[in-house]
Amino acid sequence: MMVAKGKVIRGTREWAVVNIDCCTGCPHDCRYCYARYDAVEKRGLLSTADWRECRVRSEDVERIQPLYPGQVMFPTTHDILPENLDACIKVIDHLLRAGNRVLVVSKPHLDCVQELCRVFTSRKENLLFRFTITARDPELLSFWEPGAPVYSERKASLSHAFNKGFQTSVSVEPMLDTADVVEMAHELLPYVTHSIWLGTMNKIDKRVRIDSDEVVRQVERIRAGQDDLVIQRIYQQLYREPLVRWKESIKIIMGLQLAKKPGTDT
Repeated sequence: MMVAKGKVIRGTREWAVVNIDCCTGCPHDCRYCYARYDAVEKRGLLSTADWRECRVRSEDVERIQPLYPGQVMFPTTHDILPENLDACIKVIDHLLRAGNRVLVVSKPHLDCVQELCRVFTSRKENLLFRFTITARDPELLSFWEPGAPVYSERKASLSHAFNKGFQTSVSVEPMLDTADVVEMAHELLPYVTHSIWLGTMNKIDKRVRIDSDEVVRQVERIRAGQDDLVIQRIYQQLYREPLVRWKESIKIIMGLQLAKKPGTDT
């Protein structure tokens, strides 16, 4: 299929004009994480053990934020955790006070989401939650996202934000279980007001450390599960759902129009 020519807007740039963070490291320790790869493997700034600890950068927490010319994503290189929740609340507050529309992205901890909803209940019109929910299978989640919440907690977080009247969306990127992703999407859609995004695992050869036979097996499973024919079948089952949207990895396979400017495919 033909794909529109021109510079491809990828990753977080599809959703936001600017990315904001306030911490270094993440105990979720996802094997495919681009931020972990960049800090540990590519640049050698942190050891693997150091990456698993979240360190708050106070200067970024206290920074007064300007009004940006489009949606702002927070966070991108770490997550919102019980141990950094106060810092994250302060950053979100600074962004909202400046008049920004804030996309809050997280593999959500329920207690954190409950507190975010309580604190920002009067400003929910400028806050959009996007919860990363990549599979229902506990074995797949524990392998690929060993420190992150289980599926039931992520779904409960989505339900809580929805019931509190917040705008909600879901990111299924990467799809860790393409055999189940259609059923999972239908299970989550009743709690989604904005969108549910599907995407593949990208740059596996670079980002995933192949250090055991089990990793080899899991990577082969992911590759087989995001073969073009598999993606086409998923697309055919979900493209009529008005809230289902496709990341650039799937748009390229399906020959769909790509975003041309950052923050325009929100």
